[in-house]
Amino acid sequence: MLHDILMILIGLVIGAIIGFFIARVVTKRYMKKNPPINEEMIKALMMQMGRKPNQKQINQMMKSMQKYM
Repeated sequence: MLHDILMILIGLVIGAIIGFFIARVVTKRYMKKNPPINEEMIKALMMQMGRKPNQKQINQMMKSMQKYM
């Protein structure tokens, strides 16, 4: 009886760990295909702050954001 309960608990823990890593991989892949921010959004943000961004600044921002994804 105790053996059965332990096996169920071990199975649940292993399943949760595997599920976590699968969800992590799927989420990273989704974020890489569909980034939450693009160049147009960066340009609009900088314009709202009163700056006229050039393409070099936009590229630097995109590169720094992709570093953290």
